[in-house]
Amino acid sequence: MKIYATVKNSYKKHDIFLQTDNYRHSITISPKSSGFGSSANGGELLFLALATCYCNDIYREAAKKGIDVTGVEVSVKGSFGAEGEPASDINYNVKVSAKADENSIKELMLQTDKLTEIQNTIRKATHVKLISAEAIMI
Repeated sequence: MKIYATVKNSYKKHDIFLQTDNYRHSITISPKSSGFGSSANGGELLFLALATCYCNDIYREAAKKGIDVTGVEVSVKGSFGAEGEPASDINYNVKVSAKADENSIKELMLQTDKLTEIQNTIRKATHVKLISAEAIMI
């Protein structure tokens, strides 16, 4: 699975394009009130990625076990220090409603935590590399 994310930003315009393999779509995040940049910061989007991954994976794993999940709530929190410092103390809380006994739901939740790709990426601390930096003079 190949994933792409693109942000195109100019004054009062903030476009976001996402693609997984051949499925392309967009999401809306407004620009900052100044007109430049995103109203959502990278830390918020990183934590949203953690919450979204767990949410989606709970449904995926529940389907494999035949568990009917009717609702998921994921809250992620953490801290960022000075500019350039990585996040620390990232924690998340989950509530899952399902048509199953409590032990089955808790087992599903713990198993999903071990399988979530975004959490595992951060836990592993993967390499990120700038490939191209193109300056455009106007």
